[in-house]
This record gives sequence, C-alpha cells and structure tokens, in this order.
Amino acid sequence: MQAMVVRVVPAGLSRLMAKAAVAMLVLLAPCGTWAANGLAAATVLIIRHAEKPASGRDLSDEGVRHAEAYVKYFSSFEVQGAPLKLDALFAAANSKNSRRPELTLKPLARSLRLSINMPFKDREPEALAAALKAESHGRQLLICWHHKEIPDLLRGLGADPDALLPKGKWPEDQFRWVIELRYDGDGNL
Repeated sequence: MQAMVVRVVPAGLSRLMAKAAVAMLVLLAPCGTWAANGLAAATVLIIRHAEKPASGRDLSDEGVRHAEAYVKYFSSFEVQGAPLKLDALFAAANSKNSRRPELTLKPLARSLRLSINMPFKDREPEALAAALKAESHGRQLLICWHHKEIPDLLRGLGADPDALLPKGKWPEDQFRWVIELRYDGDGNL
C-alpha cells in the first residue's frame, strides 16, 4: 500500500516557502521483497532543484531564495517525529546545461558542513541508486536531481513512480515537493 501525505511549510519559515505548500510523498509500505543493505534503516529524501531562469545553467533569483530557505526548512524537518540529521547530500553532476542541483544544495551544505556528492550525471540516476544500495552513506540522505530523471531514480531505489507522482512524472512546474523513502533494518522499502 502506498500513500501520499501533504506537508504544508510552516508559516514562519520564509515568505518564499510560505507561498506554496510542500507536498511530501511518503512510501509507507514494503515494495515486494526488494532489499538493499546499503539503505538499511535509511531515510532518503528526494527534491527537485530550485527554480530555473529562462536561460542559463544557474538558478533564477527565486531559485536562489528557495535554496537558501532550505537551510531553515530542513533544520526543522522531522522524520517519524524525530529531528532530521542529514548524513549525506547528493546532486546530479554539473553539466554544460545545468548546475542547478548543486546550487540548490549549496546553502544547506554550507550550513551543515557537508560536502555535496556529485558522482553521476543527471541521466544516470539508476547508477546513483545502485551506489546507495551497494554501500551505506548514512541513515538520512538528501538527493537533489532534475525532475525528468526522478522517476528513474525512484525505480532504482525500489519505489513505484506511478504510485508517487502524477502519471509517474514529476510536474514541470513543481519545485516544492519532498519525496521521503523509508527503509527497514534489512533495506526493504
């Protein structure tokens, strides 16, 4: 059984983030017998990069404000009633067309004193999923990726994008969702 939960951004977070609700899509139940020991007892959060400009590879002014607002947002984020303590950050590698995933995480990385792991290109989300399944990178991970590739990332992590996203795709105009995947002690979703 899979369900969608909507989480509204707290009013005091920031004007930018308070303008829109953040939908949290949570996979609540196991997905068959699929298991990944590198993800044992892990929570994986997935976001899309912040807003983009009409042209260029960086963030728009609104996207910069959104990225900065993530610092406060994730500092008060809870997973099953416990405060989130991110162990690792992952983003799609920079390309000639986009640096947006890295730029979205940069303020948060600076605040948490974490590096941003960018070993895979945006078209290689399954390779990131395989790396996360193969070896533990901590218990609470945040991934920032390009929206068109997030369904493949979800599949690679054992989730069903058709159950989590409208028509199995991340909407073009949606920059405010957080997908939360929780794994049990055996790495089962």
